[in-house]
Amino acid sequence: MTLFGLSEPVIRLLAFSTIFIALTLVELWAPRLEREEMRGALKTRRWVTNLAMVVLSSVALRIVFPLAAVGTALWAQSAGYGLFPLMGMPIWVAGILAFVILDFAVWLEHVVSHKWAWLWRIHRMHHADTGFDLTTALRFHPLEIVLSMLWKAAVIIALGAPPVAVLVFEVVLNGAAMFNHANIRLPKAADALLRLLIVTPDMHRIHHSTDPRETDSNYGFNLAIWDRMFSTYTQSPRRGDTGIEIGLSEWRDGRTANLGWALALPFVAGPKRSRPSDAGQ
Repeated sequence: MTLFGLSEPVIRLLAFSTIFIALTLVELWAPRLEREEMRGALKTRRWVTNLAMVVLSSVALRIVFPLAAVGTALWAQSAGYGLFPLMGMPIWVAGILAFVILDFAVWLEHVVSHKWAWLWRIHRMHHADTGFDLTTALRFHPLEIVLSMLWKAAVIIALGAPPVAVLVFEVVLNGAAMFNHANIRLPKAADALLRLLIVTPDMHRIHHSTDPRETDSNYGFNLAIWDRMFSTYTQSPRRGDTGIEIGLSEWRDGRTANLGWALALPFVAGPKRSRPSDAGQ
């Protein structure tokens, strides 16, 4: 698929690189939290692990599911599959609806990954990062990336989502995830205004709290509406924006920054209460 004369992989790589470099510079200029995990040797180890994880996940995805999201949309379009084509829906309406529905599907998938024990074992690697910056947005286990793509592919086929809308969604989702994981300081007024529509770093950082009650909230990656709609929204952390403790209380040492440890985590038994949804039981 091409857009403005550029192929899909080139568009996604350009968008990723531009957003990554821009947020890296902002993190250096105006960091929200300045802790050991955010600087020095530990930060370097974290970055190496988190960046290596996105490379491994990308390779795994291309091997297991070479069509990916946009390829699936093109295939469904050529076969005439999906609700939107069946309804004869105008492409611009189908595109908007597909974007919103896909965003909800990703939110729902995220909630389920916290509620089902076997999915949480995979997803907890993302939460085990004791730092919080834009590379945390890339720290997903290859197993989770493949399962997530299978879920998105099912939604895309069911809807008959326009390929252009899927491409836009994938670019926006990736950029939004890096933005709301970024260690950047936004003015309070700007944060309050932005989080009416999209997920901000101060909003999503709460989801990475060691407090299970806070981890079990603010699941959104892009649109902020879903957490308010389903009563999973937390306005501010109990310890305050700068006092919040990041990560999982089960693992609080430097090994969380090791690539081998992170890859093995889904196969490692955790303590009895290892899911946020178990809090209070």
